Amino acid sequence: MAFLENQNEEPGFISKRVHRRMFMKYAGAAAATSAFLVAGCKDDEEVDKGMPDAEVDLGSGDTGVLNYAYALEQLEAAFYTAVVAEASFTSIFNDEEQTVMRDLMAHEITHREFFKAALGTNAIPGLEVDFSSINFADKASVLGAAKTFEDLGVAAYNGAGKLLTDGNLLLAAGKIVSVEARHAAAIRDLIDPKSASFSGDDVVDANGFDKAMVPADVLSAAATYVKTKINASNLPTS
Repeated sequence: MAFLENQNEEPGFISKRVHRRMFMKYAGAAAATSAFLVAGCKDDEEVDKGMPDAEVDLGSGDTGVLNYAYALEQLEAAFYTAVVAEASFTSIFNDEEQTVMRDLMAHEITHREFFKAALGTNAIPGLEVDFSSINFADKASVLGAAKTFEDLGVAAYNGAGKLLTDGNLLLAAGKIVSVEARHAAAIRDLIDPKSASFSGDDVVDANGFDKAMVPADVLSAAATYVKTKINASNLPTS
């Protein structure tokens, strides 16, 4: 996937903006490369496909964990797509902020498509999202929701990594969660660019580690934004 860039910038122009954009670009490319590691890795079990607005079963084992991640990436990709498509997008965000949001959208779409390809016929269907609680014409509302999604995504990967048994899948998940953490830092910087708010004790514990959440708690937190009922009862717990 090609990442959106502003072709009008002067060559060699070094700034915070360039560093951030280059970092986001290469971080996304690294995650996309991971797809080639596991694109052919599929579990033999079948997952109940159901209907988009019906209950979907994530499945069990590594397939279930991948579907869990796929569900979250669907949510994030849908959110950033909605942000960029909003008529007021270019009025509430300046040029630099628009670039960041477009980069995040591209990354999340890449992540979503990675899991879809890796799961193959075992992938759950597209989820029906509900963003009615977000005011896409209000910058604070959009960034607040983005912070929620990114922090939740990092905690979700941190909590689910130990549930994977395939080392290649764990490697790919580790590369993706590192990108998600960079997303979270970028969003916090957009919320308060004059402070060192790229992190905080709400997401990092006293030992300096990002916090982790179990799937049940993550899905409960995400339920506000997902109409489709998700059955995660068959996911591994350890």
